Amino acid sequence: MAVQAAGGGDEHASETIDAPQLRVFVMSLFFIFGGITSLNDVIIPKLKELFTLNYTQAMLVQFCFFTAYAVIGIPGARLVKKLGYMRGVVAGLLTMLAGCLLFIPASQTATYAVFLLALFVLASGVVIVQVVANPLISMLGKPETAHSRLTFAQAFNSLGTTIFPYVGSLLILGSLAKVNASELSGEALDAYRTSESQAIVHGYIALAAALAVVAGVVWLFRNALKGERHQESSGLAGLDLLRRPRFGLGALCIFLYVGAEVSIGSLIVSYLRQASVMGLEEQAAGKMIPLYWGGAMVGRFIGSAVLRVVSPGKVLAGVALGAIALIAVSTATTGPVSGYSLLAIGLMNAIMFPTIFSLACEKLGPRAADGSGIINVAIFGGALVPLLTGLIADATGSLSVGLFLPAVCYGVIAYFGWFARRSA
Repeated sequence: MAVQAAGGGDEHASETIDAPQLRVFVMSLFFIFGGITSLNDVIIPKLKELFTLNYTQAMLVQFCFFTAYAVIGIPGARLVKKLGYMRGVVAGLLTMLAGCLLFIPASQTATYAVFLLALFVLASGVVIVQVVANPLISMLGKPETAHSRLTFAQAFNSLGTTIFPYVGSLLILGSLAKVNASELSGEALDAYRTSESQAIVHGYIALAAALAVVAGVVWLFRNALKGERHQESSGLAGLDLLRRPRFGLGALCIFLYVGAEVSIGSLIVSYLRQASVMGLEEQAAGKMIPLYWGGAMVGRFIGSAVLRVVSPGKVLAGVALGAIALIAVSTATTGPVSGYSLLAIGLMNAIMFPTIFSLACEKLGPRAADGSGIINVAIFGGALVPLLTGLIADATGSLSVGLFLPAVCYGVIAYFGWFARRSA
């Protein structure tokens, strides 16, 4: 079956795309923005060393990246409704490209704040793309299988989060010099930071080139969706949806889930380097990050099948309780058991985002873009929760104590799963 766009300009264009091709396209978007997001876990220890940061300061990477969801989420939904899904994707990809190129002046000026600005712009593009991807994959099939379909698509997100950090750890962490930035000052320190940050720059320039190609391909199919319609918001940018208990609680759980997942992912390298855990070198610890995200990938493929036969709410409650148990094991033990139990939380995370999203957005119909925009604002949890986790770790001098906050987040998610165990 081929589909063709209606509305949005360029009505004479005749580009078409088959529904199966559209599914592949959407899944490739999940792969791209998942991989880009997970690269933060690699550049955090790099920037922490270069700029001699504490955990709280290092978590500003995630704060600036995920703040884009709060700032851009609702405007991004409006933009997508104005441009249409495919043109919205192009706008998002080009914004991501601009963010990648900002790493060049960030390195040349050896300024942490410019790196943070580059990450914010990059994330702004990711937000716009994500506003499109989540509702679109939900629409490409029967409503009753939306949970399973979105979980399957999220597996490609996890494929990106598995591959990108491994390659990034080789290219970025592998270049760490033997010199300690804390031993330098003045021009010598600036020169060191500029030199050592080149690995980050080269990686993001390559990514910018790839994004330019993808944006060009998507533009060729900018009129590929036939009969695309969006309902105007009845409240302030759709915020009236938060008055629905199921959607409001679901949005809160997206906030908490992303915050918990990002907090753990951001601390993996530092956590595994502890002598009481696995005592790994920085690059070796970086290579372990894919186990965390890879667990989510495997879990999503499995979960897409399980969710067809088991109540999504019950599955969500079960894996959230499993994540709490693994945090308890990790913080109560030492050595490989402590390290691998932390990494295994990725498996528990697997179905959380797509299941929370689909449970919260059930029956939204033509207001799907509004709901997706608000959900993207809720992803701001990836900014605040890691920052608070870093504050707790700095205040107590213990990463294990800092993990108490993600455990609380999973507790609330378990409650939502039980609350939403029946269909809306």
